[in-house]
Amino acid sequence: MGKGAWNTLQRASYVWIKNRWVAYPFQNNIAALDKEDQVACLTGLVEARVASATAATRPANFDEWILRSQGSGIADLFMRPYNFKVWAVPTTEMQCEWLGERVATVDVARAISNVIHNREDAGWGPNAVFRFPKQGGTGAIWKAVAQLLPANKQRYDTTVTAIDKLSKRITLSTGEAIQYDALISTIPLDTTLTWLGKQQWAQQLQHSSCHIIGVGIRGKCPHPTKCWLYFPEDNCPFYRTTVFSNYAAANCPSASAMLPTLCMADGGAPPVDAAQPAAGPYWSLMFEVSESQCKPVNQELVTLGGTAGPWPAVVRDTLSGAISTQLMQPGDQVVSLYYRRLEHGYPTPSLCRDAALREALPWLQQHSIWSRGRFGSWKYEVSNQDHSLLLGVEAVDNILFGTTELTLQHPDIVNGRKNTSLNYTAACRPSSVTSNEVH
Repeated sequence: MGKGAWNTLQRASYVWIKNRWVAYPFQNNIAALDKEDQVACLTGLVEARVASATAATRPANFDEWILRSQGSGIADLFMRPYNFKVWAVPTTEMQCEWLGERVATVDVARAISNVIHNREDAGWGPNAVFRFPKQGGTGAIWKAVAQLLPANKQRYDTTVTAIDKLSKRITLSTGEAIQYDALISTIPLDTTLTWLGKQQWAQQLQHSSCHIIGVGIRGKCPHPTKCWLYFPEDNCPFYRTTVFSNYAAANCPSASAMLPTLCMADGGAPPVDAAQPAAGPYWSLMFEVSESQCKPVNQELVTLGGTAGPWPAVVRDTLSGAISTQLMQPGDQVVSLYYRRLEHGYPTPSLCRDAALREALPWLQQHSIWSRGRFGSWKYEVSNQDHSLLLGVEAVDNILFGTTELTLQHPDIVNGRKNTSLNYTAACRPSSVTSNEVH
């Protein structure tokens, strides 16, 4: 994919709270709150600054980190409820070693200044500016990468059902067995460990599931500049929404496409005249809902109005939540619905995670298995797509050359800088291969 294949976008993210949009990160934008909430947040920040300066020990968990870095005001208003919606476990059951740049800390003086001057302070984070493919969505990136590799070395639509670590053989759902010298696996680590008889480690690894709901709407997008949106309150089931139609024009059908209305935004049947195919324009939203034993999700089938048909109840509840949070209006016409549940959504940085990983990953490697990727290595702090790619690259380098896997072993280092050392070169002689190059 060349430079012309990408849109470059400015991240515009907001938190919907108390019937208003507050710029993200919330911690830097409490100026948008009511005076009473401003006072609670600022008081908590000052108290946290003192408590942190006098603390004799490190925070014992994520909840203590929140209180020490941001205070009780921000904790109760945003951080605790939002993070429960994301992780589907209480913040007291999560560690804080994973944080790095994942959660914005607070500059107390800056926060006070923003309140005094009623100033919006957005644009924080490693992806304040980001790129998105003009065609094909995120999947287009990896399809393009696949085209760089020999087709006869790729195989899809086949499931691995077992790993024999002693004979170094994997078994496929077809019954075929494949021998290996070194195995790089992105199979969820808990699954791999269970297959290999190490349930005691697998049981220490927690994860949440994720429900993805997509909605296509007829009309002009009322959120033309927004990207990621966050929802800490209980008036909707989703914790995050993406306005995908803002990322690329090809994410929606052309305005001339004639589409029928499936149902209205409130889940009801459309008027007879609105049910017939009609032209756009169109816009779209993607919602994310977490699930765990601590946070169940209603998946019972319900029937929506019109021709929308039966869907899990979480789809209906998401439509209702979109109206409650003013993302959509009851009279909006829904022309497309999508739903998928991912069993492995987020690898939870639980209190016992690191102890399990310190034993499990080296043990697997002793048996020539490099378990890597979002759920292969189970480290949320290095589980984005770019991280996962480098985890694979560095695993290959480690197998071939014995080099250090920097992304796996030192997340704080790789997350604290922009990569300039690992570059793809389209063609080169074998003699030029080094551990710092990918070919």
